[in-house]
Amino acid sequence: MRAEVGRVDPGAGQRNFPVVLTNTSQRTCTVYGFPGAAFVDASGKQLGPDPERAPGSPRTVTLAPGKSAWAGLSFSSPEISGARTATPAKLVVTPPDERDPLTVKWTAGEVPVGGNASSVSVTALEPGTTP
Repeated sequence: MRAEVGRVDPGAGQRNFPVVLTNTSQRTCTVYGFPGAAFVDASGKQLGPDPERAPGSPRTVTLAPGKSAWAGLSFSSPEISGARTATPAKLVVTPPDERDPLTVKWTAGEVPVGGNASSVSVTALEPGTTP
């Protein structure tokens, strides 16, 4: 499995990113539910709390080799919300029901880690790479 973060889709004071999981094996697999996610600094220390699960019903997504599923990672724009921020080095993503996390370089700047409107949310996985 490989993880990547897609381009930001800003809207109404929000920053929304697709977190994409791609099946890199030679076999079909399934994913169900929400990926784990955590922003970390260069030393691997977590910045802020784990994202909250967004409302919605998870479903099983079947991934043939090379196919992908995505989950939305969203938060209020820190410059609007006034939240305390940090700039992560990486996003650590753990596929559902897995123990081994995948690491993605974070290049999208500051994220909220505390204070006003500091919550980050993640949606359940859906087929494809973007909404």
